[in-house]
Amino acid sequence: MMDSTQILGVLALVAAFQIKHFICDGPLQTKSMVDSKSKYGDAMGLVHAGIHGIGTAVVLLLWLPASTIALGLALLDFLVHYHTDYTKENIVKRAGWTTADAKFWWALSADQTVHQLTYVVLTYLALTI
Repeated sequence: MMDSTQILGVLALVAAFQIKHFICDGPLQTKSMVDSKSKYGDAMGLVHAGIHGIGTAVVLLLWLPASTIALGLALLDFLVHYHTDYTKENIVKRAGWTTADAKFWWALSADQTVHQLTYVVLTYLALTI
């Protein structure tokens, strides 16, 4: 059983990931990044996912200073983030969904859920490896 200090540490790491996600998917994301997510290998989609990877590295290095584990997990976040965005964008484009369609919002919600569940997995790995 975890004590309250350990629980607080887990919750703080998850919260740090959520704040990182807001910053990287909000203020740091440009229209060109959004527009390129459906094109596999496009530089701006890679930059967007790279920003997430760097943000994850920063968050994890606060918990795991000078850790190659933090860098490996940041790379994992980059890969999952990139492919999640790419998949969601292609599903939406192929279906022709727009913001006026409920299924667009379902796809966006699924995308964001995958990102948040990634942070749960990264938290588990960071604190158990």
